[in-house]
Amino acid sequence: MTHRRISVLLSLVPVLILFACHVAKTPPNVEAKARELHKKILTVDTHCDTAFSLLRTDWKIGDRHDPAQRNSGKIDLPRMKEGGLDAEFFAAFVGQGPLTVEGYARAKDNALRAVEAVHKMTEEYSSTIGLAVDPAGAWRLKKEGKLTAFIGMENGYPIGRDLSLVKFFYDKGVRYITLCHTSDNDICDSSTDRRNPEDKGLSDFGRQVVAECNRLGMLVDISHASDKSFFDVLAASKAPIIASHSSARAVCDNPRNLTDDQLRALAKNGGVIQICFLGAYVKTPPVIPEREQAIKEMEAKYGSLRDLRDESLRQKAMAERDAINQKYPQAQPTVKDLVDHIDHVKKVVGIDYVGIGTDFDGGGGIAGCDDVSGMIHVTEELIRRGYTDGEIAKIWGGNFFRVFDKVIALAEK
Repeated sequence: MTHRRISVLLSLVPVLILFACHVAKTPPNVEAKARELHKKILTVDTHCDTAFSLLRTDWKIGDRHDPAQRNSGKIDLPRMKEGGLDAEFFAAFVGQGPLTVEGYARAKDNALRAVEAVHKMTEEYSSTIGLAVDPAGAWRLKKEGKLTAFIGMENGYPIGRDLSLVKFFYDKGVRYITLCHTSDNDICDSSTDRRNPEDKGLSDFGRQVVAECNRLGMLVDISHASDKSFFDVLAASKAPIIASHSSARAVCDNPRNLTDDQLRALAKNGGVIQICFLGAYVKTPPVIPEREQAIKEMEAKYGSLRDLRDESLRQKAMAERDAINQKYPQAQPTVKDLVDHIDHVKKVVGIDYVGIGTDFDGGGGIAGCDDVSGMIHVTEELIRRGYTDGEIAKIWGGNFFRVFDKVIALAEK
């Protein structure tokens, strides 16, 4: 080999070393890049209905459950890790019942059972997951290599007419209240209850609840609220608000989703919309008349599945629903359809006002992300669409935690 060739090869050594280092540091594919990013950021899902599953005797959240099996649920601790999810809001969900003293007492007891089940979970699996009441707590747990449990309350019904119960549940660790559910209550009207065609919005008592949430540092959640309730809450609240599990109505025309005008008002308020993973809120499914009739007959027999508290009756109803799904299968929306909602919010109001709120175990039905183990695929799709690491960090928690910190800071004043 000539001196000239040796000289050329030696001159290439630094370039080859730099290239080798670059290859070593650059993930080989989109999934690897997504997982590297998830190690650095704090990811949060602001709504699931898994809390009542914690009360089951035949199911443990510390075990991995096969998503293909019925009754496996959408969330468990091993699958949270698989999906790259750090923090989960476990909602103490209570279906709407009668507006009576007895109804309020029963609702309070049911909500309390769910709240206590989350506390018990963090004690039983303390080496894996801890309870947090603010963003700082979630960051601390991430640094310790642990998952985070937050607690929310879906439906203000357990408050009844007793304003002191807002603080009661706050002291139990609850950090947001979804003001209503599928029916109108004493606080506000629901987006899906038009038995009375008039939308009365937020009640006087509801204004007191919002003010008390502001005072305590409790997040106010307007998912499920009617359009008038939404704007009434914005007018009443001195702090930013959240929609813990809603999507964009311009992309999927469902009353549970927010209009562009609502998105603009929410952004002006400094709040955030957390995109919901329930298929019917992501993409309008084609109508299958036989399926619609079968579901109508099932609901006439059992009522709303989410409101069933008799476990044996609930199992029967779910088996019938599964049979309907098998007989009349519906095309599922995809992760791409889901990310279309994030694209839309970004286009209308910017990247600072959108996040993730799955509604798992109350919903699902997204092909490629039908349980928590698939959540990494959302990040993969965001990467494919050219979202930057900073934008993805905002979507996965930065925006929501900004609102959370602001609500706490305003309460402290």
